[in-house]
This record gives sequence, structure tokens and C-alpha cells, in this order.
Amino acid sequence: MKELIERIVHAMVDNPEQVKVDQIFGGNTTVYELRVAKNGIGKVIGKRGSHANAIHTILTAAGVTAQKGRAIVEIVE
Repeated sequence: MKELIERIVHAMVDNPEQVKVDQIFGGNTTVYELRVAKNGIGKVIGKRGSHANAIHTILTAAGVTAQKGRAIVEIVE
């Protein structure tokens, strides 16, 4: 899933080399911390969070819920 997030975000931002995703496991929840350049944060979030919601929907469709857990994507400055 980490690679999936990286591929999606690489296509969205101007500086794809600055995209970094860290995966943190905790119980039934997996947190993906997403770091991008400052000028790319708005592009990743989108208007009213539309891009961030789409990323979460794609993760759900890709099978995160099939693993009987939750996935959270946090965009970190």
C-alpha cells in the first residue's frame, strides 16, 4: 500500500523526489505518514480535501479493509 500511495502522489506534485511515505503499524490500524514539499501540500489535499479523500477511497478499494484493519493517511509538514 505504501508504494501505491507513493505512485499516486508522485503524479500529483511538482517535486516527486521529495515525496516520502512512512508506514506505522499499531493494532488494527496502519498509519501512512505522507511528506511532500511545502508547495505540494495543497495539491495533495485538494479543494475541501477531495484529493485526500480519493486517496483514502483508493486504499480501501485496494484491499486495506480486507486485511481487517483501518488505514489512515496523514499529511505531515
